[in-house]
Amino acid sequence: MLHHAVFFDRDDTLNYDPGYLGNPDLVKLFPGVPQGISKLKNELNFKIVVISNQSGITRGKITENDVLAVNRKINDLLKEEGTGIDKFYHCPYHPDFDDEEKCKCRKPSPLMIFTAAEELKLDLSKCYFVGDKASDVLCGFNAGIKTVLIKSGNFEEEINILINENKTPNFVAANFLDATNFIYNDFAGAQV
Repeated sequence: MLHHAVFFDRDDTLNYDPGYLGNPDLVKLFPGVPQGISKLKNELNFKIVVISNQSGITRGKITENDVLAVNRKINDLLKEEGTGIDKFYHCPYHPDFDDEEKCKCRKPSPLMIFTAAEELKLDLSKCYFVGDKASDVLCGFNAGIKTVLIKSGNFEEEINILINENKTPNFVAANFLDATNFIYNDFAGAQV
C-alpha cells in the first residue's frame, strides 16, 4: 500500500534559523509545529518528511554530525508532544563549492522527494510540500505535488521569484498551523 506524506522544509519552517544551525541547544520550534504535525500524522496518517538544503556543510560552517544532532533535537522536542518526523533528508552541497553532479539533490530539484517516495512507498499525488522559500515551492512543483508557502520575513522576495517563474503555490499560509490546517482540510475534503 502506498502512503501519503507532507514534506517540510526545516529551517525557518519548523524552527527558527539563526543561520547555519549546528548547535542542538539553539533549536526552537515555531508555535504550532508539534500540534500541526500531530494532527496530520495522528488523524490523517500522513508520513512527515523533512527535505532541506544544508550548504553550511560544504561551506565548512557546520558538519554532517551537527545537522544530524539538530534533526535529533527537533524530533526530541516533537516526541515530548507525542509526535515526530518520520525521515529527514538533506543536501549538503552548493553550486559555489561543488560540481553540478553533486548539486543534483539541491532544492528546487525534486531528487530528495523522489528518493523519499521510493524509500517510504509514497503516492506523490497525495503529497504536499510546505516551506518558506520559492525553492521549496518549486521543488514541490518539480515533483508534481501540491505546495504551501508560509509567509516569512522574505515573503515579497520569495513570491516574486515564483511569479517570475509563472508558478504560484496552492496556498499561502500566515503561519505553520495555517499551513497544516489547509492540508488537513484539502486532504480530508478530497477523501469525502
